[in-house]
Amino acid sequence: MTPPLRTALVLSGGGVRGAYEVGVVRGIVEVLGRGPGDPAPFQIFAGTSVGAINAAYLASHADRGDLAIDGLVELWRSLSLDTHLQLDLARHLPLLRRLPRIRDRGYGFCLLDPRPLAALVADGVDWDRLHANADRGVLHALVIAALNIATGRTTMFTELAPGAELRPSRDPLRAFWHGRISTDHVLASAALPIVFPARLIGDDYYCDGGLRFNTPLAPAIRAGADRLAIIPVLTEARGGISQARHVREYPRLTFLLGKLLNALLADPLRYDLQILERFNRLVDVLEGALEPHELERVRQTTAQSRGLAYRKLDTLVIGPSADIGVMAGDYLRTRRPGQRLPGLEGLLFRYARRRTGLREADWASYVLFDGEFAAELIALGRTDAHAHAAEIRAFFPR
Repeated sequence: MTPPLRTALVLSGGGVRGAYEVGVVRGIVEVLGRGPGDPAPFQIFAGTSVGAINAAYLASHADRGDLAIDGLVELWRSLSLDTHLQLDLARHLPLLRRLPRIRDRGYGFCLLDPRPLAALVADGVDWDRLHANADRGVLHALVIAALNIATGRTTMFTELAPGAELRPSRDPLRAFWHGRISTDHVLASAALPIVFPARLIGDDYYCDGGLRFNTPLAPAIRAGADRLAIIPVLTEARGGISQARHVREYPRLTFLLGKLLNALLADPLRYDLQILERFNRLVDVLEGALEPHELERVRQTTAQSRGLAYRKLDTLVIGPSADIGVMAGDYLRTRRPGQRLPGLEGLLFRYARRRTGLREADWASYVLFDGEFAAELIALGRTDAHAHAAEIRAFFPR
């Protein structure tokens, strides 16, 4: 009997851009017509940074055909600047630290207070249900990528179903950990340095996995995926063309910051997909040209050299049809979200908005923790998924 195909959902990092991923998943569920009692479209979930947050939530509902996606939509819509964009500088200033209201909160230097995000992850993900899904085999694997600060190695925190296996890579810059995924693992993956604090897991500190490995295709494959549904959040990752204009004078700090974040979180996804397609064609040729015993010998040889034999993998890639940096810039100018933000945060946010000289505001597309902006990104993702309806129906089994 042929074992059922396993489909992996691979989610990139990118701050508030993660709301786009939620919209795409919602669109996929709608196109497939999946309800709570239907089989889930995915059995493997792999994510980095904000993609790790989304992946953990979806994995906790891998027993539902609709993945309880409406609940994740509401989590994103509940974001507010005055709660999730609180500066934490006072704790690090010697003069202000003496004030009675300032207390050591037990974490290192960071620009933003991490407690609201930690509460959102701890309360928003049904951890008991996630573990139960893994125990029952409904969830085949959940993989969360984070960077070990001391060693510079990307660690794949992995929770597996009984009997499931993640074939480790021979790459010395990759490490693998198996156990129960928790809030700390997800927050470690999302801990963009300076913005959020690194997290201590065991004896080591970990930070944002997107700095080295923003779209974790390989661990999804090594966890047994036969098909990959990939949602990048950078326009360029899906082969699109950036809408950035030529800069005729020295660019402003906010513009440079946004482009720096893009560069830090960029990864060779397009290149990886090209390599994957080449291997698919190679496997086609080998299967047509070799006798079964010869083909098996090739597979054994490749498995010995890389820990995993080559095999054909179908892919579905849905990325943003609009430049999210431009969307953030338009939102800043027309909705003026900083007007709703009190205190020092409001002053700095309004100053940054005024200093955004070009149309795009990439920096804001990462830190604009505003439910209304998240709703716009969710709507874009849902629209893009419906635009790929024919591909989605062809990709998923009947």
